[in-house]
Amino acid sequence: MEGAIDAITRDLLTCHEGLDWTVTEFVRVVDARLPPHVFYKHCPELREPVVATPSGIPVHLQLLGSDPQALAANASQAIRLGAIGLDLNFGCPAKTVNRHDGGASLLRDPERVYRAVAAVADAAAGTVPVTAKVRLGFADRRLALACAQAAEAGGAHHLVVHARTRNEGYRPPAHWEWIARIRHRLSIPVIANGDIWTLEEYWKARSLSGCEDVMLGRGMLADPDLARRIRHWQRTGERLPETPWSRRASVLTTYARRQQAHLPDKVIVSLLKQWLNQMRARDTEAAQRFAALRRETSLAPFLAGLQPSAPGRALHDETIEAAPERAALA
Repeated sequence: MEGAIDAITRDLLTCHEGLDWTVTEFVRVVDARLPPHVFYKHCPELREPVVATPSGIPVHLQLLGSDPQALAANASQAIRLGAIGLDLNFGCPAKTVNRHDGGASLLRDPERVYRAVAAVADAAAGTVPVTAKVRLGFADRRLALACAQAAEAGGAHHLVVHARTRNEGYRPPAHWEWIARIRHRLSIPVIANGDIWTLEEYWKARSLSGCEDVMLGRGMLADPDLARRIRHWQRTGERLPETPWSRRASVLTTYARRQQAHLPDKVIVSLLKQWLNQMRARDTEAAQRFAALRRETSLAPFLAGLQPSAPGRALHDETIEAAPERAALA
């Protein structure tokens, strides 16, 4: 998730149980081997004795590109720097990325998916697992199975499938039943992804896809305790209470305080709005806070407006104006 899952966010989202591993934002590969500082920027955990978050959750490095030789060269570089897993991004739907022959654009030609995965797998030579993330296709689903099989044939250790095409973007619904069609034809593990925001959606995704595991993206930003709540439900059959606003506000505030050592306040406000925008899709309080703070540009008043003790009347007044937009994003 470009611009969203940096090292600080990974730390905050893995400090409680629930996640088995996490993936960096993608390292964009074009036509040359990148210098070490680029990899350290995206994955500072590479500098540590164990490539993991402070809570011990393994961090895999994600590459995005289309040139097999360049991908192989950068895979080798990443492994030399200590990478413990390499993930290939064939799922990014961003227009800029696709226009420059990256992400989901490769799903129009399964052979290109195969060549990219095979090049990285050959470079890794079994020293670290090579994995891939795909969508159900670019404009339609006709090549969904062929692309998945191409990734497996290239040497992917497992495959994450986002249950929509590139052209469908993030519009609901996610077609989890299509993941089942892929899973039945592959021998490697298949992991379901897309529109898993709640316990009910987690169970529905698993049931329709038949997958044992799921990958969480926007759902974890929306609810930082989602993985912990899923794990507790798996183990006990009992539901933990819904994540309160105080917990969400604490995560956002901690994120801002830690980013102040690295980024200007205005940039931090922009990142907070991006995160709060994910939260508001399924949480009324977050929607109210977003509506009240969306025009704020200074960090101190923005953080003050996040606090549970902040006055609520203005929040509720603003919510009326924001309601149609929320419905479109839900």
